[in-house]
Amino acid sequence: MRYVAAYLLAVLGGNESPTASNIKTILDSVAIEVDDTKLNKVISELKGKDLPELIEAGRGKLSSMPSGGGSAAAGAGAAAGGAPAAEEKKEEKKVEEEEESDDDMGFGLFD
Repeated sequence: MRYVAAYLLAVLGGNESPTASNIKTILDSVAIEVDDTKLNKVISELKGKDLPELIEAGRGKLSSMPSGGGSAAAGAGAAAGGAPAAEEKKEEKKVEEEEESDDDMGFGLFD
């Protein structure tokens, strides 16, 4: 990611085709060590390509990728069998109330 970010910074700065030296200068300015193999791979993959098109293509791929699906599955499960879950919550609440009354033992923490 650091190499792609530095490449994009160079392009935003007006350099249409950043070189390895340009990217190294950017990364050196924030004390990031450069792996020449990874840097050359990024440059070879991005060279001659239209960055706005690449970003749009990536955005389209990300939008089709599921993320954080746990809440949707939980919501669907609750909708399917919501009544038993509500009964369980009521029972748990009663148990917690009983425990709270036993916890004070007749004196407070700061008395």
